Amino acid sequence: MPADDDGYADRRKPTEEAATVAKTVNEVMTHDPRTVETTANLVDVAVQMRDGDVGAVVVVEEGRARGIVTDRDLVVRSMASGRDPHATPVGSLCSKNLVTVTPDQSIDDVIKLIREHNIRRVPVVQDGRPVGILSIGDLAMEVDEHSALADLSAAPPNN
Repeated sequence: MPADDDGYADRRKPTEEAATVAKTVNEVMTHDPRTVETTANLVDVAVQMRDGDVGAVVVVEEGRARGIVTDRDLVVRSMASGRDPHATPVGSLCSKNLVTVTPDQSIDDVIKLIREHNIRRVPVVQDGRPVGILSIGDLAMEVDEHSALADLSAAPPNN
């Protein structure tokens, strides 16, 4: 067995193609993200997530991005703290220190922001209005479509 062969014939080695990342957010983002108004209750938000098969929605006020809420937020910040999901507006729960990017930003910029802010999803805005969302799964699929994270991100939903 050659010195660099560890016996796993199927293990993929980085190639120039795998290392090539799309130049802009627009090339990788999910377009037309699910949005909810700040006044929507948490049950309505959960229904939007289920129906759209998404784990996050952008919270908007008068069409402008104001926050983001994830399925984890619904459980940890709401249900576990005893809030009434029918009476709690999502605006009181969503992440408000919103980090956003624009469609023309580089993927390298986004990766730096994700690391710096320890986030998994970034709303993509144009003139303050949400036009997309970018997740670490989207980035993983772009960098190496055969990575474990890319496989998980591409898997069909289990609902």
